[in-house]
Amino acid sequence: MNFQASFTVGLILAGLLLPRPAATAETLDSTPDGSFSIVLIPDTQAYKGEGIKGGSADNHDPVTNPIFAAHTKWIVDNLGRQKIAFVSHVGDIVDINDRRQWKVARECMDAIHDKVPYGISVGNHDMTTKGDSSLFQEYFPQSRFEKFSWYGGCFPGSEDRPQISGNNANSYQLFTAGGLPFVFLHLECNAPDDVVKWANEILDQHKDRRALITCHMGWGPRLKPKTDDEYVTGEKGRMEWVKIHGTRGNSPQQLWEKCYRRHPHLIAVFSGDQSRTQAYHAATAGDHGNVIHEFMQDYSTGWLRLYRFQPTENRIRVFTFDPKTEELCPGTKLVKAPRDHQFEIQCPLLSKK
Repeated sequence: MNFQASFTVGLILAGLLLPRPAATAETLDSTPDGSFSIVLIPDTQAYKGEGIKGGSADNHDPVTNPIFAAHTKWIVDNLGRQKIAFVSHVGDIVDINDRRQWKVARECMDAIHDKVPYGISVGNHDMTTKGDSSLFQEYFPQSRFEKFSWYGGCFPGSEDRPQISGNNANSYQLFTAGGLPFVFLHLECNAPDDVVKWANEILDQHKDRRALITCHMGWGPRLKPKTDDEYVTGEKGRMEWVKIHGTRGNSPQQLWEKCYRRHPHLIAVFSGDQSRTQAYHAATAGDHGNVIHEFMQDYSTGWLRLYRFQPTENRIRVFTFDPKTEELCPGTKLVKAPRDHQFEIQCPLLSKK
């Protein structure tokens, strides 16, 4: 040991020089009185066990999803402390569209089913490329929600092809929190024009409520990537390409033009889908001068999103955290800045514009 090291150790032992304590991670605080929270569950594709994508053919372990289960457990445990008024799932509730994963997804959502209003956007993994969402409709049908006063209804689909867009694949919910009435639309990935027409009608019928929308695709690579690298390096924007419904499908940019921008009471649009964009926030003026916030979140490693509405301050605070420890996300490999995961926006909650 050299002289400097020996001298330092001596000072520590003498109590004159104390070692620096390890930095303490920031954790999620409680939602104060007069405020309320909406929780966004990002894509829940982290399944384990038999039949998973890329898994071993001889893996016959039961199918589980610990991340999904931790999300809904935290929600149930914190309904009161965080004053949770609503839960929205951004879609890709399963990774492979089969009954093994849908059974687990249903079990995870059963944890919150009778306890808090919620809605689900059907993601591209939750249906076929042609828009057949039969398994989603089997496990989360309209009949599952009709008993709840907060359930507004769903797009009826067509009698000859109800598996396309029907039976709760596009739905809306009505709830009041902090004295503010809301309408919350959940649209399937690349919702086609007949669904968009219905969505516009629902929003017009509820102009007296503040409006929120979750649709699976939103912000990410603006143009469809031609290589895997471009999912990360490509220019980010409202995506101008589709995954579902073929030529009938509307891209996020088309949904902006045909629906979102037209409604003066629309506050925010939530999405997931792009794990290689991971987190993004945009604010754009609609046709009536109202600023519409677009929030994209797709964390594959367990982070959960909470939006804390503080009406008297006309503010929404955004927290991204680990539901097991409540530690706030300090940044990720893809999105390094903490301010992209923990931030706040000004939003005129007590007025409509």
